[in-house]
Amino acid sequence: MALLGIDIGTTHCKAGLFAPDGAALHIATRPTVTRHTPDGQAYFDPEELWATAAEVIREVLAGASGPVAAVGIASMAESGLLLDRASGRPRSAMLPWFDTAAQSQAEALLQRRAAQAIYTTTGLRVTYKCSLAKLLWLRDSDPAIADGAVWLGAADYIVFRLTGAFGTDYSLAGRTCAFDVTRRAWDTAWLETLGLDVDVFPPASPAGTPIGLTTSALADLGLPPGIPVAVSGHDHVCAALAAGAVQPGRVFDSMGTAEALIGAFPARPLTGADFQIGLAAGCHALQGVHYWMGGLSTSGGALAWLRALLGAQPLSQTELATLVESAGPEPTGLLFFPYLLGSGSPHSDPLATGAFIGLRAHHTRAHLARAGLEGLAYEVELIRRAGEAMSGQSIEAVTVAGGGARNPALLQIKADVSGCRIEIFPEVEATLLGAALAAGVGSGVYPDAPAALAAVAGSPRQVIQPDPKRHTAYRALFEDGYLHLQAPLHEFARSSPAGSQRD
Repeated sequence: MALLGIDIGTTHCKAGLFAPDGAALHIATRPTVTRHTPDGQAYFDPEELWATAAEVIREVLAGASGPVAAVGIASMAESGLLLDRASGRPRSAMLPWFDTAAQSQAEALLQRRAAQAIYTTTGLRVTYKCSLAKLLWLRDSDPAIADGAVWLGAADYIVFRLTGAFGTDYSLAGRTCAFDVTRRAWDTAWLETLGLDVDVFPPASPAGTPIGLTTSALADLGLPPGIPVAVSGHDHVCAALAAGAVQPGRVFDSMGTAEALIGAFPARPLTGADFQIGLAAGCHALQGVHYWMGGLSTSGGALAWLRALLGAQPLSQTELATLVESAGPEPTGLLFFPYLLGSGSPHSDPLATGAFIGLRAHHTRAHLARAGLEGLAYEVELIRRAGEAMSGQSIEAVTVAGGGARNPALLQIKADVSGCRIEIFPEVEATLLGAALAAGVGSGVYPDAPAALAAVAGSPRQVIQPDPKRHTAYRALFEDGYLHLQAPLHEFARSSPAGSQRD
């Protein structure tokens, strides 16, 4: 018996087959193809996305030695499309979370309801990313496009293709800006003020709840009919579930091209104080638990920028690591603000610009390389402290996974900056495992989520401990420098001619 996890991501679609103890049996990956209209708008072609998902499913099941007990699907948040309910055919392309076309609709939403009121209901600050803004953008282009249609996120759409059923989970519903995360229900009154029927969104259920069963039409994929299929949720939420970051005091750091820090706190109404902290919030994969989340748009992206900047030809990962090591283990004293694509929560500002501060004549390429890693660690520390404020719990350990988790120097700097121990999650594909586990809980393979986590907890984690002396030095640099300069740096970016223009 095995569990199938699927992750529909921004850059890759992946599928993974896992044993009930969490052992990865087979992983398949294909690029997610982003298309562009003649005027430059990004989109995903629904049929192409489905074909890619079908490819990875077919590959991982080709060598399966036993039956699949359940299928769980995770995906990037906010991306979605309108689908005709009667015919099942797309009425729009799938709009990516990162496309900015719906910015004016997002601004219009703030004319309808105050930002704090939206946040305390939905857990979100309104931006062009929100699914609701994208849906309204489609309707502004075609007033009848939403009639008899349903908005499906990326994971919801693949579930529909596998089962013919409509549904989503609470964590992805919470990224639409139309879902009340405290009541765990669509905000009917909010939708009515916008002239939308609540049926434009699919039924929402806890993560991993079976939405439908596979059909006989999928035999060519290796999926026999009758297997339960679930939306397992937001990709970062699924990864946090797999890593066990579901209790206050433990957080998960997803280290990729972008980076997200996600933690948990008992479900409760969101407040104005939460709004001021600045983190996003929503429904976790466990009942009775909310998540908080902060993000850095350029993490691996900033390292790629540094590699290109510091070499006549872009440095390899190994060359960058060697350069960082040559600077020595002590703090550089430099401050790098990694806002190459603006800043994320808890101080979201698309106009924020990056900076190196503190340069002197003796600084070398090696110092700049190490300062780049320090800047990423400072930004994650900013999020971690906001998470402590929101959850009311101290954070002493951070579990990491993703491409950045293979950078020992960065992990040691993170431990030294935060004073927390860093635990490396042994399964690289944490999102796939979390998607499979959520489906396993929902379909009864495990009696509950704690049992699922206990079943996969056997693998040892490498632990990186902070150096107390370096932590003291980094703490002074962070509090007296990085925090102190936040306000003037953001103000400069907004007031300068270069900083006030979007890329």
